[in-house]
Amino acid sequence: MDQQGKTAPNRYELMEKIQQVDFALVELTLYLDTHPQDAQAVQQFNELAAQSHELKNYYEQCFGPLRQFGASFSGYPWNWKDSPWPWQL
Repeated sequence: MDQQGKTAPNRYELMEKIQQVDFALVELTLYLDTHPQDAQAVQQFNELAAQSHELKNYYEQCFGPLRQFGASFSGYPWNWKDSPWPWQL
């Protein structure tokens, strides 16, 4: 349980969900490169992009930074050294 009495998410399940959404985004990007007028695909891409952003923010609130090069903030002290790192999950 966290400080607010909520059950903490499973780190590995949350990372798997992020990977699933991001995989779908990659596939939609490739599709949209050749079908830019597909409004339904554009809408799906935008919905998944928002979902990916929300999932990554939630992951970072629970487990620390996920994205590098300024896309994620660090706690103090610098917590990028904490493991496991996202690519180790």
